[in-house]
Amino acid sequence: MTTVQHLPSLGTHPATGTGPSRAETREQLSRASYDLLVIGGGILGISTAWHAAQSGLRVALVDSGDFAGATSSASSKLLHGGLRYLQTGAVKLVAENHFERRAVSRQVAPHLANPLTFYLPVYKGGPHGTAKLGAGVFAYSALSAFGDGVGHLLSPARAQRDVPELRTENLKAVAVYGDDQMNDARMAVMTVRAAVEAGAVVLNHAAVTGLRFTNGRVTGAELKDGTDGTEFGVNARLVLNATGPWVDHLRRMEDPHAAPSVRLSKGAHLVLKRTSPWNAALATPIDKYRITFALPWEDMLLLGTTDEEYEGDPADVAVNDKDITQILDEAAFSVRDQQLDRSLITYSFAGLRVLPGGPGDTSKAKRETVVTEGTGGMLSVAGGKWTTFRHIGRTVMNKLASLPGHPLGDDMEPVSELPSKMPLPGVANPLAVKHRLLVDHQGAGTEMAADTAQHLATHYGSLAFDIARLANEQPELGERIHPEAPEIWAQVVWARDHEWAETPDDVLRRRTTLTIRGLTDDALRERVAKVLAERES
Repeated sequence: MTTVQHLPSLGTHPATGTGPSRAETREQLSRASYDLLVIGGGILGISTAWHAAQSGLRVALVDSGDFAGATSSASSKLLHGGLRYLQTGAVKLVAENHFERRAVSRQVAPHLANPLTFYLPVYKGGPHGTAKLGAGVFAYSALSAFGDGVGHLLSPARAQRDVPELRTENLKAVAVYGDDQMNDARMAVMTVRAAVEAGAVVLNHAAVTGLRFTNGRVTGAELKDGTDGTEFGVNARLVLNATGPWVDHLRRMEDPHAAPSVRLSKGAHLVLKRTSPWNAALATPIDKYRITFALPWEDMLLLGTTDEEYEGDPADVAVNDKDITQILDEAAFSVRDQQLDRSLITYSFAGLRVLPGGPGDTSKAKRETVVTEGTGGMLSVAGGKWTTFRHIGRTVMNKLASLPGHPLGDDMEPVSELPSKMPLPGVANPLAVKHRLLVDHQGAGTEMAADTAQHLATHYGSLAFDIARLANEQPELGERIHPEAPEIWAQVVWARDHEWAETPDDVLRRRTTLTIRGLTDDALRERVAKVLAERES
């Protein structure tokens, strides 16, 4: 493992290159009055802050942990239309999902999303027949305007060439369709950056300890900085509760008698080393409603997910042995045993889906957005899915504009007049970025490995050139953080100075892929902590 000494402190603001320190940000939050305070830095809150700032509102965004530190970085990493929704007749929903998926992967963030071919195996005795699935994937691709090709059936032998670990016993056929995948933590951080570039003021690791009231209306929040214990407050004309699994906890701060508005469903995933190349993903039906995924992701294999009601403390959600057994057993329907050995597991994670309250199996519950207004005027929003994160942000903004008694509509630009496909920072063709990174470093004494160039291009887009510049200026920053991963030390400095990373976990789990690869230890965490401590105050 590489040791780096005396890494330089850039001390720059994430969006502008010069700007406030953390203490100065707290001071700014304390002294200014905001149109909108968004509490919760998951993708739903981040997207709303982004759209609100674009609309001309003065926006503040805070989170008790890291941005995308909970469920938003514990997803299946998919941007998808939702094939299973077709069987419930939700044709319009699938078409809308496809529109958003294509917009994100082709105009908004082509540097952060990539197309992925899915194989849906049809086994004898399975819950769906060949004809039904063949018709289903054709209809699914039609709703995407055949932008990912035409859904069709494939022979088992042909499918196994792309997925050598595909189990072919009793396999009748394979249905083929297209979707997209991403690194959810990276997509979230880039959206935070977009919000800041639009004017939002953001602070992570700042927990709400209470709400501020004026004449019975919620007009701000009391906060405590988790990094040093500093207490401060923020005033706002409107407060949006976007705390995900904690949405009802904050609602009870507003009204101790507030009835539960949501229920929670736990989804667990496993990350494994791959035993062979995977050129397609598997989506295997478990029953009439559920599908288990085996996804090539970040040079590894992602398996999941579970779906069971969760009633504990959201902070305690974790993967247990029962989850691991279930995921491996369900994957075994279509994946060979040698790929499912427990020794291959590098990481596991669990998140909580926020679903509308009510009875019934969580696996059949709608993944819809719930918006409620409390007795003190605080808006609470929860639910939704990653694919439609931009749509959710626009929906919340339209709700804000229509609220009686809230004059935000007079001050904000109508959402309908905003650019419909505003790109995220770094937007670029990742293939072109990778090529230029490799060419620029040929024979310069600072050669860049192909896997590092690929990694930078697909996680930062054109911002990869700024990271490469750091490595050029300080050659030790061009060294790998770990010999088995593509990341370099310049990314740690970049995360510290440009991406709000405050803790080793922020860097290792969400700004890079070291944790999910199973490559972290106490020594590495100490080295990263040392780099973070060198931030200029």
